[in-house]
Amino acid sequence: MKKYQFAEKSISLQADMNKKLYIETYGCQMNVGDSEVIFSILAKEGYGRTEDISEADVILANTCSVRDNAEQRIWGRLEQFHKQKENRPQVVVGIVGCMAERLKDKLLETGKVDLVAGPDSYRTLPVLLRDVAPDKPQINVMLSHEETYADIIPVRTDRNGVSAFISIMRGCNNVCSYCVVPYTRGAERSRDPQTIVREAADVFSKGYREVTLLGQNVDSYLWKSEDGSVTVDFPELLERVAAISPLLRVRFATNHPKDISDRLIDVMASHGNICRHIHLPVQSGSNRLLEKMRRRYTREWYLERVAAIRKAMPDCGITTDVIAGFCSETEEDHQDTLKIFSEVGFDYAYMFYYSERPGTLAARHYPDDVSLEVKTRRLNEIIALQNRLSLESNKRDVGKRFTVLVEGPSKKNPEELCGRTGSNKMCVFPDKVHKAGEYAEVEVVSCTSATLICKLAE
Repeated sequence: MKKYQFAEKSISLQADMNKKLYIETYGCQMNVGDSEVIFSILAKEGYGRTEDISEADVILANTCSVRDNAEQRIWGRLEQFHKQKENRPQVVVGIVGCMAERLKDKLLETGKVDLVAGPDSYRTLPVLLRDVAPDKPQINVMLSHEETYADIIPVRTDRNGVSAFISIMRGCNNVCSYCVVPYTRGAERSRDPQTIVREAADVFSKGYREVTLLGQNVDSYLWKSEDGSVTVDFPELLERVAAISPLLRVRFATNHPKDISDRLIDVMASHGNICRHIHLPVQSGSNRLLEKMRRRYTREWYLERVAAIRKAMPDCGITTDVIAGFCSETEEDHQDTLKIFSEVGFDYAYMFYYSERPGTLAARHYPDDVSLEVKTRRLNEIIALQNRLSLESNKRDVGKRFTVLVEGPSKKNPEELCGRTGSNKMCVFPDKVHKAGEYAEVEVVSCTSATLICKLAE
C-alpha cells in the first residue's frame, strides 16, 4: 500500500438492478476504499454495478491529484465519458475524489460534467444525482472534520475475495510542502476502533483472509471516547484486529518515519499474523531537502528507525517512496538519496520525479527549478539502483521457505498460482491443490527483481 500505488482500475460487477453505476478508480488504495463506500451508498438508491460503460446510467471517475500525470489521465477519460453522453443524453457524468475537490470550478466550466463531489460528500450523492438536470450541474466539495464513513459497510469490489482494504482514518495534518492531500482530503480524524474491528471481523467471516488498514499516516491514528475514558492508538488498534483470528493476516499503510514507534515494532514482532512489511516513505536522502519538504526527520533518524525495525524483525520487508528533482535539488542532494537507498537496501520503491501541485507550500514558496531533463536522469538512476537492490533482496530468499496467502492464478501463466509472503513479496508457483484464500508453503527456487519463483514445499 503501499501508499500511492498508481493503477487505473475499473471497479464494477453486474447486478440485476434498474439503474447501473460505473466507476473508474484512480490513485491509491484509499480511493479504492472510497469507491466501495460510494457503491454501498448508491446501492440503497437502486444502483447496481456494471463493468460495461455503455450501459451505465451514471459514470463516475474517482480521482487523484497527487501528481499532475494522474490528473491529465482524467482529462483524457472525461472526453470518452462525454462521448457516452452524446450518444445517451440521459447519462450522468461525475468527477469525485481529490481532483473534484481541487479543480471543482474548472471541471464544471467544461460543460461535460454533471456532478462534482469531494471525498467528504459521498453521503450526499443520492441527492446530487436526483437534482442533476440539463444546465444544472450539482456540486458538493465541503470538507468535514468528522466524516469517516464508519457506519457504512463497503461493497467489496475485489475479484478474489481474499484481501480487503479498511480505512481507519481520513485526512492528514502533516502538510508536507509538496503534498496536496491536506487540501483535498482535509484535516486528520480517526475512526471509532469498534467499527474497524467489526468490519475486519465481518470480512473474515465472509472468507477474506487479509485486511489492510489504511491511513495517510497510520502512526498518528488516535481515537478518544466522548467522555475521554478510552484512548486507542495505532498499536492497540493493530492488536485488536490481529486478535480476530490467527488465520487473518493484517497489513497496514502508510507509516511516517517521524512517528513510527518502538511499541508498534514490538506489537508487530509479537504477532505472527501481522505481516512483516513496513512502507516507510523516505522521499529524499538529503537533510536539506527533508527540511524543505517539511518531513520533520533527518536521514540519521530514518536510518535509526530502519535499524530498530531490523533488530526486532530481521525478516521485515521495507519499501519506500522517493521524489527526484525536488525544488533546488543539487547533485549532492541526489547522491545523498542514492546513498540512503544503498544503505537501507529497500525491497521495493515507488519512484517519481517532482510534480508541482498548485496550492501547496512548495508551489507558493519554492521555484520548480530543476529541469525535466535533470529530473528524468536522476529518477532513472534511482530506478536502476532500486532494480539492482530488489534483485539482490530476492536472491537472498532463494532456498528459503515462506507461507503465502494464495490470491489466485498468476497473470502471466494461468497454470500457476500467485500469492504474497508476509514481507509483501510476490510469489508464483505451479499448484493444482490450493485455492484463492488458502495458505500454501512454498520454497523459492529462483527469482527476478519483482518476483520469487517458487515450488510447493515438500
